[in-house]
Amino acid sequence: MSDAIRIVVLDGDETGQELLEQYLRVLDSELLGFEVALERFDLSLENRRLTQNGVVHEAAEAMRTAGLGIKAATITPEGKEDVGTPNAIVREGIGGKVIVRTGRRLPGIAPMAGVHYPISVVRMAVEDAYGAKQWRTGDPGADDEVAFREERITRSTCRAVSEYAFRTAERLDARVYGGPKWTVSAIYEGMLKEEMDAAAARHPSVDYKPVLIDATYAGLLSGATDKTLVIPALNRDGDCLSDLVLPMFGSIAGAESILLAFDEDYNTTVAMAEAPHGTAPALQGKDLANPLAMILACGAIMHHAADRHGPSAERASRAIYEAALETVASGVKTFDLGGSAGTTEFTTAVVERIHTKLEVWTALG
Repeated sequence: MSDAIRIVVLDGDETGQELLEQYLRVLDSELLGFEVALERFDLSLENRRLTQNGVVHEAAEAMRTAGLGIKAATITPEGKEDVGTPNAIVREGIGGKVIVRTGRRLPGIAPMAGVHYPISVVRMAVEDAYGAKQWRTGDPGADDEVAFREERITRSTCRAVSEYAFRTAERLDARVYGGPKWTVSAIYEGMLKEEMDAAAARHPSVDYKPVLIDATYAGLLSGATDKTLVIPALNRDGDCLSDLVLPMFGSIAGAESILLAFDEDYNTTVAMAEAPHGTAPALQGKDLANPLAMILACGAIMHHAADRHGPSAERASRAIYEAALETVASGVKTFDLGGSAGTTEFTTAVVERIHTKLEVWTALG
């Protein structure tokens, strides 16, 4: 691998930025043994306001070219006239269609509901309830005031979610499980179900068990997790599912989140990794936040980098994943996982294990 791996880094806010500075230690060129070129964009709330989101558009364009990105958590201001969330701009800017969040067992951490196998939530990254037009009629506060929301989904997004879910399940020998509430919303939510069924026909070897969204929640807590699951979901449903699935394995900070854009054959063109949690302002400056999700995001980006840059990137990905999980297994855990390690201490332990692994693997050829 001769070319540097170019990764676009989106700086964030509060604890999200503190975690970013820690996990960038994992992407150090000297540590990994090859050049990693980081192109940074300041997506702090202050700079988004200063540039009126111009910096967000610039970052998205850079990611379209690089194909790889890592984002820190950012603040979403509440005011309607404010700059809003950068997430929607980034997703639209790179043509992102799918968000994947995978809960997996953390060594030494007892999962909830007897879950032993990984669960991947594959949700729409765009459309549905987020970004929908909203309005009200009637006198504010009056009994006859009515609120409306105009949502939309496109078949192309439903197809991307479904196809990616089935390809993932095929690769992992997993079950495609769950689905929308297609019995109540046959026209709207039924479109995703139609594409799930079509993907099932294209991938007949995949174990396919479509289940209504409410039954999906119940199943996750009552025995449906007897093998690895891949759950296709609408944008809103997938967001909620992720916040259930990840804590089932110990902590919402225990897994990475990946935003994906595809070409017409559903090959990945852009991958952006981040943590699924927010900026955690209560932990800012205390060196207590769990950096595991952001470290795993680095592992995920190296996995996607391997498509363009070869086996060295895949080896780095494996080293990062293994080192992070082995650190937890060794008893070095942050407070949310029942340990006493701080952010810096945990990251240092991971970096040391990455260094050792790569040295040993090099020695073994």
